[in-house]
Amino acid sequence: MSVLVYVESEEGKIKKSSREAVSFAKALADKFNDSVTAVALGTIDAAELSGLGKNGARKVLHDSESEFDKGRISPVASALAKASEQESASIVVLPKSSLSDAAAAKLSVKISAALGTNLVELPDTSDGFKIKRSIFTGKAFKFERLLADKKVLTLKKGAAEIMETGSEAQVESFTSGISDADKDIAILETEKAEGDILLPEAELVVSGGRGMKGPENWGMLEDLAKTLGAATGCSKPVSDMEWRPHHEHVGQTGVKVSPDLYIAVGISGAIQHLAGVNSSKNIVVINKDSEAPFFKAADYGIVGDAFEVIPKLTEAIKAAK
Repeated sequence: MSVLVYVESEEGKIKKSSREAVSFAKALADKFNDSVTAVALGTIDAAELSGLGKNGARKVLHDSESEFDKGRISPVASALAKASEQESASIVVLPKSSLSDAAAAKLSVKISAALGTNLVELPDTSDGFKIKRSIFTGKAFKFERLLADKKVLTLKKGAAEIMETGSEAQVESFTSGISDADKDIAILETEKAEGDILLPEAELVVSGGRGMKGPENWGMLEDLAKTLGAATGCSKPVSDMEWRPHHEHVGQTGVKVSPDLYIAVGISGAIQHLAGVNSSKNIVVINKDSEAPFFKAADYGIVGDAFEVIPKLTEAIKAAK
């Protein structure tokens, strides 16, 4: 089975979730002694494209048409359908995102493929093609068998380790030939969050809740985040009270994150917040309430006053550097 993987980019750089998808596709292709071809669309740095070889791609098809920079769904689905036909791909892997989720659904219809979404591990191919999906915002798993010859899969963020051992990939120009029919949505305006490190791609996140008592106290969290090289986030009540901007709201109705380390300060751990962070590899909870529900989900916990713990923690990290 030949494997195709779509890679998303942001300001010319390949997203972390896409590198995870390429590594996942490589592990899947190895099951069939096959190779991985990546599809990159829009304006992307040349070194980023060839660097996908280190993540497992043998070849990269690149259509540099600026139309793809607009983030419209139909052009991406059509381009992937053409690449799938050109490469005779039987499996197409996409990283999970709002764009990829919608494009995957359109693509599966275009190429008559079975659609498996939010995968958390490699499919079991010992008897057919059995997948394990995350459902109910990570609270349960569902096992399904995909019966169609062609499969379209989306990978949950953080579900695969990024491989960094391969050599550079061969980059080829690709003309997807999108039509006027694909331009079915006009982008009127785009508002983007700003910051040194954006939450969705952050490997480290420091997040605060109502236990911080007010926006005037956020400086010490930002100091900790800066010391760690982390992004800052917050709970929903904090953004609702306008202590912090809404684009920092982490949770089920906000930004879902999957960093290597998530530090929650003064956050009780409501189920809606946990749904947005439960893909984090390590969770550290700092709260003076030892009965806070978040401690049940934490890998490490500190029971103490954030206003005493955070400055000492920051100074200790600075001293260790």
